[in-house]
Amino acid sequence: MNRNYDKMIERHRLTITAFVLTFAALGQIILSFVLYNEEGNIFIRNLGWILLWISAIFGWLPMFTLRKWGKVPDGKAYVHTTELVDRGIFGIVRHPQYLAGILLGIGLSLIVQHWLVAILGVVVAGISYSDTHSEEKTLIGKFGAKYEEYMKRVPRVNFLLGMLRLFDRKNKHK
Repeated sequence: MNRNYDKMIERHRLTITAFVLTFAALGQIILSFVLYNEEGNIFIRNLGWILLWISAIFGWLPMFTLRKWGKVPDGKAYVHTTELVDRGIFGIVRHPQYLAGILLGIGLSLIVQHWLVAILGVVVAGISYSDTHSEEKTLIGKFGAKYEEYMKRVPRVNFLLGMLRLFDRKNKHK
């Protein structure tokens, strides 16, 4: 009985988190058009655009990478992998699409340079990062020790560290 209660609480938590994340992300995007600060710092704005483009890469590449190497059954979405994927974009970070959400929240905040968009960006980035923890538990349950070993090699969302480790691994194999 206690286990069913825990599952119900987790479902409610996920529902509320998804609602807040959706509200914050859509709010941030819509308010970006309304509250854009033309007088803002150009360096900060350009940094935001760079993060937005990096976000697009980390958001889109996993769809192709998981389908290519994850042994997804025919007719299933790309997230229904049957094999752990630890190469391509997943050789840099374990959660590229969550990283995309984090970078999107930060990038829009830097581009728009308005306090309300920045607050929503913190919410988007915070929830996106927080969700990686529950995703880790799910993936450990699905892939076991293989995923735990992968966790030691590849950082959760730190793509700079991930690229350094990837280059280091490639140099060791030469």
